[in-house]
Parts: sequence; C-alpha cells; structure tokens
Amino acid sequence: MLIQWNNYAKKLGNKGYRIMESLLMINDPKLVGTTQITIELPNEGSKLDFESEKIGLLGHLRGHLHNHDITIDVIVNEAMENKRSLNDTDRYNRLLEINPNIEILRTTFGLEVHL
Repeated sequence: MLIQWNNYAKKLGNKGYRIMESLLMINDPKLVGTTQITIELPNEGSKLDFESEKIGLLGHLRGHLHNHDITIDVIVNEAMENKRSLNDTDRYNRLLEINPNIEILRTTFGLEVHL
C-alpha cells in the first residue's frame, strides 16, 4: 500500500502538483485492517486540499491494490505542525551539521549569528 501511495505522490509531483505531493509525503499513512487507511495532517487547510485529491488517490489505490473497499480517514493533528517549527539556533546547527564550512564563512566575513 505504501509503495502505491508514494507512486501516486510522485506522479502528482511530476505533473506539477507539489503541494499535494508534499501532503501525501508529510508522513506515512497507517493501514488499519485491509480496508482503512488513516493519515495525519497538520491543519484543516491541508485536510481540505487533501480531500480535493482523495477521489483520485482512492481510484489509484483501489485499482493497483485490487481492493475496492479501501477508505481513507484524515486526522488533523495540530501538534504535528509545532514539532516542525525551528528557531534560529536549530536552523544554524542543522546547517552546520550539513556543512561545517559555514562556521569558516561566518568567521571570515565577520557575520553575526543571533543564537
């Protein structure tokens, strides 16, 4: 199921529907039994966007998985969005992990970092 879910997301991305692709890839959906899929989204707006593409996704999954009883339930989890917010220190430390030369660049040009 997850493979077909990701395939559909990539197909949308290739067509230029990047927002829908990111909503589908925001986290892994959970399969409950053999017919119910649940997905958590960060807010009501993303739920509305998801609902607009839900019929196409269901058609894709039902056809490729040969299971026409599949349903998708959307759960809005506002706390999910808060986990992803980063402050300046988190961003700087993450960039520093990716490329330690950022510290050399900062000191060479005398840049300030407000940590």
